[in-house]
Amino acid sequence: MKKLLSKEEALQKLRQYCAYQERSHHEVQQKLWDLGVRRADHDEVLSKLIEDDYLNEERFAKAFAGGKFRMKDWGRKKILYELRQKRVSDYCIRKGLAEIPEDDYQRTLEKLAEKKWESLKGEQYLVRQKKTQDYLVQKGYEHSLITEAVRMLRADTDKP
Repeated sequence: MKKLLSKEEALQKLRQYCAYQERSHHEVQQKLWDLGVRRADHDEVLSKLIEDDYLNEERFAKAFAGGKFRMKDWGRKKILYELRQKRVSDYCIRKGLAEIPEDDYQRTLEKLAEKKWESLKGEQYLVRQKKTQDYLVQKGYEHSLITEAVRMLRADTDKP
């Protein structure tokens, strides 16, 4: 039988949990369940964490979006889906995605496309194009941007 934590004990554990890295409200809610905190105390503990600025969903969305883009080269679509998975509000998702500079985004997409295109040098032309597009879709980039990036690579390759 799991021991139930008091409100104060749970608050202390969750302060450490939130101080370690930014968390979404949903992640903290899950942690409350995992710690065995009584349902009646959940709202109060969450409110206290928000009040003390340990928990801020907008800050979480900005950190998450920026981090996944910079570290893993994720596109906006993949970041959007992941934030929705974590039950972040649409407002906070928009704020988070706004943190990604447009020129950096375009540059990263082109860099990824070029790298993938070059890695498929031995492949037939259409296979090369399809695999490059599939890779960029999997990374979470928008279809219109992918099409344009691959078109540019094709144009560069066709030049003698």
